[in-house]
Amino acid sequence: MKLRTPLHPDAPLHGLGHGRPLTRRDFLARGLLRGAGLVSSLGVFSLFANPRAAMAALAPDLENLKAGCGIQVAGGGKIPFICFDLAGGASMAGSNVLVGREGGQDAYLSTAGYSVQGLPGNMVPNLGEQFIDRSLGLAFHSDSGFLEGILERTSQGTQAAINGCVIPARSENDTANNPHNPLYGIFRAGADGELLTLAGSRNSESGGNSMAPASLFDPSVRPTKIDRPSDVTGLVNTGKLVGLLNQSDATAVMEAIARISHSKLGQVNTAVTQDAVLKEMMRCGYIEAADITDRYGDPTALNPAIDPDIVGDGGIFSAAEFNSDGEFRKTASIMKLVVEGYAGAGCITIGGYDYHTGERGTGEIRDLRAGRCMGACLEYAARRNTPLMLYVFSDGSVNSNGRIDDSVNGRGKGEWTGDSSGTAASFFLVYNPAGRPQLLGSGAAEQAMHQQLGWMRASGSVETASSPAANNVNLLVETVLLNYMALNGDQSLFANRFPNHSLGNATMLDRMTAFHPIT
Repeated sequence: MKLRTPLHPDAPLHGLGHGRPLTRRDFLARGLLRGAGLVSSLGVFSLFANPRAAMAALAPDLENLKAGCGIQVAGGGKIPFICFDLAGGASMAGSNVLVGREGGQDAYLSTAGYSVQGLPGNMVPNLGEQFIDRSLGLAFHSDSGFLEGILERTSQGTQAAINGCVIPARSENDTANNPHNPLYGIFRAGADGELLTLAGSRNSESGGNSMAPASLFDPSVRPTKIDRPSDVTGLVNTGKLVGLLNQSDATAVMEAIARISHSKLGQVNTAVTQDAVLKEMMRCGYIEAADITDRYGDPTALNPAIDPDIVGDGGIFSAAEFNSDGEFRKTASIMKLVVEGYAGAGCITIGGYDYHTGERGTGEIRDLRAGRCMGACLEYAARRNTPLMLYVFSDGSVNSNGRIDDSVNGRGKGEWTGDSSGTAASFFLVYNPAGRPQLLGSGAAEQAMHQQLGWMRASGSVETASSPAANNVNLLVETVLLNYMALNGDQSLFANRFPNHSLGNATMLDRMTAFHPIT
């Protein structure tokens, strides 16, 4: 039988048996629609090792007034959060992250179960550690595309400070109606940014492909669409003053205006019933204008395209890679905002993951690129000495009928031949500058149960009674939010922030928590 040729990672997916695409989300899942990218040239500002280091504080009298005006600095003090929404139903379990039966990742499935997840009998983890990679704490299959991409972009030091958790959980195939997206909940948990609260690479209510749980939706913090460097630099506009004067002089002018206004407002009666509120808004407006001029008078400081830790000879991406791949530019734009504290949390959507094309190579190539994007986020956090929680999810998954693809890209693994909600899973990785995050549990057996929240049947499908999240996407999101708060040391506040949660009592919350706090 002649094997099909694997598709380029940006090529659209046709002939999947789903009928004609009708919605934007259908087009995205099949790779027919992508976020556009912008090629930005490098300039003299790439000489700065860290553009933010050149920013000075406001004059002391105005600096002391910033907190009272609610001007955020350093992202609200919570761990930065980035999620990847792989639109279409990516392979998560088995061929990428290992998922086991009750007992954890090393409670192996049957050979037939791994076959459904795309692993042939001669590559199953039951055969030995040569098919298991624990470089990131969380166990991946040694030939995982995600893993290869992550390891390619991260240093050994970064890898040693990462750990992760996998959550076997069903979700519907090829639909954006799965309420997968946790961004609004991350905001409710306390995340915020200096310039914006939430960022997403799609212009949707959730900021991604999948929708947000209705109970968490907050229109006041709808994610700002960011998918290219110009979107980032366009967040700040200091007007013509910075062009007429240098940044230092422009800041001094804005500070003087703020002081004069602050003094004069005390002598003015506005004759409105909310006089004090109006004056406070005016004072804070001038202080915020001075602060923006001080910190962002040079908007190139925000530009990921000229950050030497992101692009260039010593960067995560080479200039050629960055200029030729819109997914890399999209990833760099979101990760720059979130890791630097300009945004509290961000969602990166990558389309084309409905890849049951009757061969294996297409999926492998796309998994590799997604892994490179994930690794870029983790490595950038390491270079900024900043912790990061990175969450990966998809709408449904795929399965294999066991037929082998022996092509160069197929590498002797099972062809992806159909959709499967039963083999679905999500996972998250945590980077901690202080060292690898520590799992809860008093011994190896207990820790294994915290590294895998729930389990699969030996046949390779999710055991729907294994956890609250296993058969309910809303509760999967709640599980992610619980773990985010736990990493921040806020698990005791979970019931207050999410009073209508359905994860159960305190004992169940402990069971559904993976790690000790890292802050």
